[in-house]
Amino acid sequence: MLKTIECCMAASSTERLRRTCLALPEATEKEAWGDPTWRVKDKIFAMEKRGDGRVSVWFKAPKGSQEVLVGSDDERFFVPPYVGHKGWVGMRLDRRPDWKEVDLLIRRSYRMTAPKKLAAALED
Repeated sequence: MLKTIECCMAASSTERLRRTCLALPEATEKEAWGDPTWRVKDKIFAMEKRGDGRVSVWFKAPKGSQEVLVGSDDERFFVPPYVGHKGWVGMRLDRRPDWKEVDLLIRRSYRMTAPKKLAAALED
């Protein structure tokens, strides 16, 4: 029964993350490494990861933000492998995330990735 509940929670977090990402101008979804990634002009701005036993989203962050986020709450935020050295941040989605915060962080990552014209078109 617990596995069923966890599976449903993970599926709903994926759908919510998908809606958040695909609402951004010219955002697309593409599977890579067995997980969904969201892109603008074929550049990744967010990816969901599950392979390490936790459901999380990885996103770009401005210089210094990784240390601030991880330092403020290392139960929710972490330095992801492979892209962490480039400033990316991981955020756990399997611990009742604040979806307003997820939206804010995804939009910021999108702005860092999108061409200037698309980033400027994004409403705050």
